[in-house]
Amino acid sequence: MPSATEQRQVFTVASLNAEVRQVLEQGFGMVWLMGEISNFAAPTSGHWYLTLKDERAQIRAAMFRNANQRVRIRPQNGMQVLVRAKITVYEPRGDYQLIIEHMEDAGAGLLQQQYEQLKQKLQAEGLFDPAVKKPLPSEIRRVGVLTSPTGAAIRDVLAVLKRRDPSIEVVIYPSAVQGQAATQDLLRMLQRACDRNEVDVLIVARGGGSLEDLWCFNDEQLAYALHSCPLPTISAVGHEVDFTIADFVCDVRAPTPSAAAELVSTDQRERLRHAQQFEQRLQQAWLRFRTHQQQAHLHLHRRLLQQDPQRRLHMDSQRADDLQERSIRAMQRLLQGQQQNQSTLVQRLQRVHPQRQLEPLKQHQQSLEQRLARAITTRLKERRQQFSGLSQALQMVSPLQTIARGYAVAQKADGQVIRSPADVETGESFQVRVAQGQFSAMKTEPTK
Repeated sequence: MPSATEQRQVFTVASLNAEVRQVLEQGFGMVWLMGEISNFAAPTSGHWYLTLKDERAQIRAAMFRNANQRVRIRPQNGMQVLVRAKITVYEPRGDYQLIIEHMEDAGAGLLQQQYEQLKQKLQAEGLFDPAVKKPLPSEIRRVGVLTSPTGAAIRDVLAVLKRRDPSIEVVIYPSAVQGQAATQDLLRMLQRACDRNEVDVLIVARGGGSLEDLWCFNDEQLAYALHSCPLPTISAVGHEVDFTIADFVCDVRAPTPSAAAELVSTDQRERLRHAQQFEQRLQQAWLRFRTHQQQAHLHLHRRLLQQDPQRRLHMDSQRADDLQERSIRAMQRLLQGQQQNQSTLVQRLQRVHPQRQLEPLKQHQQSLEQRLARAITTRLKERRQQFSGLSQALQMVSPLQTIARGYAVAQKADGQVIRSPADVETGESFQVRVAQGQFSAMKTEPTK
């Protein structure tokens, strides 16, 4: 029996379950859990109820509608899934359970990691750079589609092209788009499209699916092949929320195959509607132009009726005669003015004629010539008199005058004048200059 001092804390079942729920929720928070789905149920409320189990235990779980709408997989019994959930207690039954916030295929988690790693690698290498992407041609007449020939994607593309522009030719490059052989098929058909170079643009298409279904479009070799493809490429893989490596590498991404077909085509009905509108505007413009021309013609016709052509002709003739007379008078005045100008120019020319200026110049020249002749004669006479005086003075001091009087000059071979017998050696020749010429002589020994 409990003592009197012992205080008892008595729980109701509901309060106990509430306390346990708070302890679990506050103590664990969000947890990640992997397990196999069993007892899956999806009632009309939109909520999911299931059991997660492994080899040794199991736990109940629920995923409410606002959370399961974001799940990209459809849960099935036996499927391995990875969930993020909080631990709680369903108080009415006291069941320990999970409230799931996120669910993904357990295998898809590894694939998602591989996808992100490859995406980062190719992005670092520049395969996603918008600067290297090719623009779509402005005029597209032939479209290539790389896809399964029996899938929904090709049917959607053909239906859209037939509705919008039946004139566009379609070349199908058949390939598997799911499974282990799909990657090699896609590479082989892509190479064939590049080698043939027969289309204006190439659509790589597939319908929606899980990450595993679309995995062949996340292949690294396919990414490099699409990057080096000379054709403009459009990726139309999966639905709008699906993204693959091909979406980032291709020149253009379309959210669906149908959207890709709309990108490469022009709605012919819209063209027809524009043509009809243009035709209507052209007809209206033509009607306005024709009405304007008719009104202008009527106006001119009325003006012509109001004016007498014969009277206009007479007036024009009279005006022509008047203009002719005025032109004759103007020509006469112009001719008289030219004649007066010519007479004035002749008179001015005569006043400045060179012949009138040449006569004084000739007289001045003759006067200068006479003065020059007199100056030369006077100068020449003065020079002659000066020369005669100098000649007489020179003759007075010239040795030739002395020689002419019977003297002689003796010179050695080098021209030195012999002034003394000592200047000449015995036997040495020397020259003797006399009035009538010169002769050689030699010094001999004096006779004793």
